[in-house]
Amino acid sequence: MVMGDNNPGAFRRAVSRLASSAKVHEAEELQKGCVVLGATPVAELPRRQLATVAGKLRTVTLRPRAGVPALVAELYDGSGSISLIWLGRRQIPGIEPGRSLVCYGRVTSDGEQPVIFNPRYELRPVGAA
Repeated sequence: MVMGDNNPGAFRRAVSRLASSAKVHEAEELQKGCVVLGATPVAELPRRQLATVAGKLRTVTLRPRAGVPALVAELYDGSGSISLIWLGRRQIPGIEPGRSLVCYGRVTSDGEQPVIFNPRYELRPVGAA
């Protein structure tokens, strides 16, 4: 970009390309980590069967279901996201955004979104993929 160039769109496009390539890189790294852990990619999960998934928690929220507290976490593995729902729980130590974990349970669906209710889980070391 030349000094005095009045084209802010070019700068925005360059920043956007860098940000999107970082997201692609993160997704690839998460997918590699899941394969190493023996997890099934979210995009390939069989419905109504037991499965192991691994990834990084994007969000953790409290959403009551039928008047019962429910802790809902979105796990992203690079290929897609799955909702993990712990019924009767308001919080679980270590279950927080940015934390990596491996989960095991029966895959169901809430519309198009895959879901595991009350999954068994293993917290990964902080900073692990």
